[in-house]
Amino acid sequence: MDQDSHCTAEREVLEAVSRITTFSTPSPTDEEQNQPKAEISRQVRKENPEKDDLQDSSASLSPNSSMTTKELQEYWRNEKSQCRQVKLLFEIPSTRIVEHHLSKYVMYKIIILQTGSFDSNKSVIERRYSDFEKLHRNLLEEFSEEMEDVTFPKKTLTGNFTEEIINERKLAFKDYLRLLYSMKYIRRSKKFIDFLTRPELQEAYGCLRGGQYTKALEILLEVIGLQERLTRGNPVSIVPTLCAIVVCHKDLDNLASAFEYAEKALSRLRAHTSHRYYIPLLETMIPLAYELGKDFLSLQEKLEEWKAKKDPIRVFTLKELAVREYVQ
Repeated sequence: MDQDSHCTAEREVLEAVSRITTFSTPSPTDEEQNQPKAEISRQVRKENPEKDDLQDSSASLSPNSSMTTKELQEYWRNEKSQCRQVKLLFEIPSTRIVEHHLSKYVMYKIIILQTGSFDSNKSVIERRYSDFEKLHRNLLEEFSEEMEDVTFPKKTLTGNFTEEIINERKLAFKDYLRLLYSMKYIRRSKKFIDFLTRPELQEAYGCLRGGQYTKALEILLEVIGLQERLTRGNPVSIVPTLCAIVVCHKDLDNLASAFEYAEKALSRLRAHTSHRYYIPLLETMIPLAYELGKDFLSLQEKLEEWKAKKDPIRVFTLKELAVREYVQ
């Protein structure tokens, strides 16, 4: 085949592809053309929840960030992986009746599983009826429209401790949690996340303040996995817990583990250098890096760079910040 014939054949192929593409691309209907832009935008968000999550993360990116191109690329890779929705399942396999002084109540054991994961990823918590009741009231205040058709198991005057009533509530509470989690704005809400994590965090920080670092660390390591799965769209929110783990490991002389969790916390603050934990975290990491033979100079440079831009202010240590969390 000569050159002219080859060029002609190539043009014919390109024209054919163009016709196929034009034919397969539907034109908008009159109804779609007249559809309000806001409504279309809502539909796009519903069809692309991951994109919506990424936009949320983008909005929180500091405009004054001094990140290098490489750091910025690493940050966005981390943000994208964080924003992939993790689907959770809720099971209530058992209960126990607690009698404490003059009170008597039922504790419901809640197992939270990540779909497609092994049992090592499960979280186990306990909540009583009044905890569920408080959650329901709080959500009604903030999400009255979304909660309009959500039913809540009513209390009975008698028989609250019978096997029949307890089993009915087990099923009802399981369905209740699954329904709440299915609604995007509720599962992302602080009130829903607090219901699943706050009691354990309060206990952990209480142990930390009392110098019981081993016990505090045990609880924090349990709850951090659940926090990560619940807050994928907002990775900065778990920085206080990561820093509390750093404090516990450091006071237990687990320097390598302390530095490991400090790096995790710092990676979430690269674009949030005004965060209250940023400077205390750097000041904690520098001596740890020096002690472990790691690169401490780059951390020192970040610290000096921040200090050069900001007015001198009183900065709490990492431990001072940690003990102030969840003070009742």
